[in-house]
Amino acid sequence: MPKLETLPASATPEEILTVLKRDGALILKDVLTPDKIAQVKKETMPYIEATPEGQDDFTGHHTTRTGALVARSEACREMVANKTITDAAQAFLKPFCERIQLHLTQVIRIKPGQPKQQIHRDRWAWGTYITNVEPQFNTIWAITDFTKENGATQVCPGSLDWPDNYEPSDNEIGYAEMPAGSVLVYSGSVFHGGGANISNGDRIGINITYTLGWLRQEENQYLSCPPEIAKTLSPELQALIGYSMGSYALGYYSPPLAPGEGPEMVPPEYALGNTDLEAARFGTAELLEEVSASVRGEKA
Repeated sequence: MPKLETLPASATPEEILTVLKRDGALILKDVLTPDKIAQVKKETMPYIEATPEGQDDFTGHHTTRTGALVARSEACREMVANKTITDAAQAFLKPFCERIQLHLTQVIRIKPGQPKQQIHRDRWAWGTYITNVEPQFNTIWAITDFTKENGATQVCPGSLDWPDNYEPSDNEIGYAEMPAGSVLVYSGSVFHGGGANISNGDRIGINITYTLGWLRQEENQYLSCPPEIAKTLSPELQALIGYSMGSYALGYYSPPLAPGEGPEMVPPEYALGNTDLEAARFGTAELLEEVSASVRGEKA
């Protein structure tokens, strides 16, 4: 049975990417302190307990999935903005985009009696239309210990180049066993799936993923965290969840006001009260030149 490599919480983005590009997944150990885990549970358990179980085999009939974590939990906001994770995500995804964005926040609670989930790739959220580009940088934060018995995530190290229709054998599947506070880091292309819970307790993990700024998010952050909540966040987190231009001309809008009462074609920051349109303009002069050069078939 293959084993995932484990790195310390102090690992650099370069160290993380070296393993990620080779194996497609790794574990960062002890990223959250016990006090921070307790805060996460305190802030999220009311929502988790109120979440119904899945309605199909893939989401899990004995599994709950709870979202909108940026709006609901201060501790989860810190996790989303964790510098080690976001620096690695930037380094991993930036070759394919101008800006990365938050793709998904979800507490996944695998309850006793839940069978194994189907092995899959998270990048299939967009079907199999995207090729030769890695669209996702993913994490699962262990809020409880992850063991093979309670549903530790199944992972197939080295499966990045496998055909989409490949069916892995048991000896190609490893398990992300790790203590609470650790983080499974994996790419959108690695084969994986939730494990079976044959224990007597819940396995709780928090799935936080990042994607290219020009792709549709799986969790619609604008609805999960609307402007009245997003305006209370830091500018960095606002930009990460999508209140920023995805590229030079991706994401602008026109406020639907009466004639003459509002501007046309403003960036998302305008919805948060940033009316300094020069400061929140579509892109830098350098980015505009890159776009223009691309249209001309040149390199800026």
